[in-house]
Amino acid sequence: MDSFIELCRHRRSIRTYSHQPVEQDKIDYMLRCALMAPSSKRTNPWEFIVVRDEQKLRAMAGCRTYGSQMFLTAPAAIVVAVDTSLSDTWMADGAIAAEHLLLAAEEQGLGACWCQVYQREGAEELVKSLCGIPEDRTVLCVVSLGYKDEERKDYDLDKLPYSKIHNEKY
Repeated sequence: MDSFIELCRHRRSIRTYSHQPVEQDKIDYMLRCALMAPSSKRTNPWEFIVVRDEQKLRAMAGCRTYGSQMFLTAPAAIVVAVDTSLSDTWMADGAIAAEHLLLAAEEQGLGACWCQVYQREGAEELVKSLCGIPEDRTVLCVVSLGYKDEERKDYDLDKLPYSKIHNEKY
C-alpha cells in the first residue's frame, strides 16, 4: 500500500479463505504491530492467542449463531483476551490492538475479520475452554485470518458518510 488511506480503503472484512496456510512470519509481524498498540498508561491489558488447530477453529465457528462462520475456512485466528483488572479502558485498549491486527493483515496481503465474543451468549465460555484461557481474563474478540477467497470492493471515498463529521459543534 502506498499510503495509510489506501490501506484503510482496501481493508474489508473477509469471511471466506483459501486453504493456503498463513506463514508464521506474517503472524509474527501482525503480533508485533498489535503489541505496539496504544493503551491507557501503557498498561497493555491485552494478550493474544494464535490458533491454527483446525478442530479448534471449526469449533469456534459455533461460538455464535451468526457472525462466526468464517472460522469454517480460516486457517488461523488470533484471540484477543484482556486483563480487566489493569485498567478501566481495557475494552478500548483491546479494540485498538485488534484493529492493529486487522490493518497489519491487510498490509501483509491477508484477509481478516473481527468476531465479537465479549457479551455474546456462550461465545466467551467456548473460546476460553478451547484455548485454555484463565477465568480472570476476558475475551474481547477473535480475529479470523487467511488468504482471501472472496473479493470485496474498496471503499468509495466519494460515498463515505461525511455527514457524520462535525466541526466545533454537533
